[in-house]
Amino acid sequence: MNKRLLWVSALVVGLGPAMSREAGAQSKEVVFGMQCDRTGPTEIVGSVACVGMHDYVDLINSKGGVDGYRIKLIDIDNQYKVPPAVEAFQREKEAGAVTMAIYGTPQVVALAQQCNDSKISCTSPGFGISASADGKRYPYVFPIAASYWSQAAAAVEYAKQQLGGSLKGKKIAYLFYDNPAGREGLPVLQDLKASEGFELSEFAVPPPGLDANAQALDIAQRTRADFVLMHLFGRAPSIALKALKGNGYPLRKVIGFVWASAEADIEAAGGFGAVNGYNTLQFAGVGTDYPVHKEIAAMYAKDGKAAPKEMQSTVYYNRGIAWAALHVQALNNAISAKGGAAPNGEEVKRGFEAIYDFTLGGIVPPLKITEADHEGGGYVQVWQVEGGKLVKKTDWYRAYPEVVQKQIKMAEK
Repeated sequence: MNKRLLWVSALVVGLGPAMSREAGAQSKEVVFGMQCDRTGPTEIVGSVACVGMHDYVDLINSKGGVDGYRIKLIDIDNQYKVPPAVEAFQREKEAGAVTMAIYGTPQVVALAQQCNDSKISCTSPGFGISASADGKRYPYVFPIAASYWSQAAAAVEYAKQQLGGSLKGKKIAYLFYDNPAGREGLPVLQDLKASEGFELSEFAVPPPGLDANAQALDIAQRTRADFVLMHLFGRAPSIALKALKGNGYPLRKVIGFVWASAEADIEAAGGFGAVNGYNTLQFAGVGTDYPVHKEIAAMYAKDGKAAPKEMQSTVYYNRGIAWAALHVQALNNAISAKGGAAPNGEEVKRGFEAIYDFTLGGIVPPLKITEADHEGGGYVQVWQVEGGKLVKKTDWYRAYPEVVQKQIKMAEK
């Protein structure tokens, strides 16, 4: 067997206590395909988020599944590489998956057409193709969370509020990872620059993002930016935070997009005390004060085990829970619509498009996914490093939806 595909859970045997308890207890099942990165450059994300996904599916199975259907979760490590992702898609399709969680923007780009052709709903929360919010053009691709376009708009709105309610004449710096994902927010920022009247300076950080001192020095001492929008990922966020602070820039005037916003990024930058004031965008709730965490902990305790250590890395773990929960809700909608019969891929697609006001106790934003809008509105929260922890600063909000829609329409041409 190809070594890069060795991580396959629940394909032959059940993974985790809940799935073991349920194995053999019911013959009905639905197959949920999932990709992760546990051994590649973004394993810091995948090794936590994917545990959250497994734990939520295990929890559902421990309660009898979805309307009596046990979820068979097939999990393959794609190493954040496209060829293994394509191979994983085919394996999971052959195993009967009616929905898939795809991991990584390059992977979503490579697989979008196959998702459509195979009529398998593929999800990419907080990454992937921003234009796939258009469900007419991408019928089987679901961002199900704020796209890079929506993140850029939300970051500008937050900066505006922090700078007194107007950006006219203000200097905004965009510090971004110099690849297609990092550059994707630029069209929205250019539109908002024109309408809001701010000056926009762009600062690209070349891959692999291990040095941002020159950019930070420029931002702090030459440009003297009034606010910094930071769209970095991997090791780059922590390096940039250190560089900005080292050059005297106040971190209260920095907001990180969603992949620069986890506890791991903060710890790598020197810890919560070192980056006090730093603002982060989140597309799922942060912390462990949600009913679902208590349920998962109780599930582990029933088997004499402690809750997983990954639960304390709440940003990525909670995103995994939210990601899996939306798949489960789509399955539930599809099965209910069929009167309890097993759904096919097209019916699960309609199940996603029927998700409305499902918040899972606050971890999930108040999405309204429709046939036209696969993003669900583009909602985020801002959490700030304060007093040694992440503190919620805003409720769920979205910003400049007309600007985001303009980009979606332009992408159709």
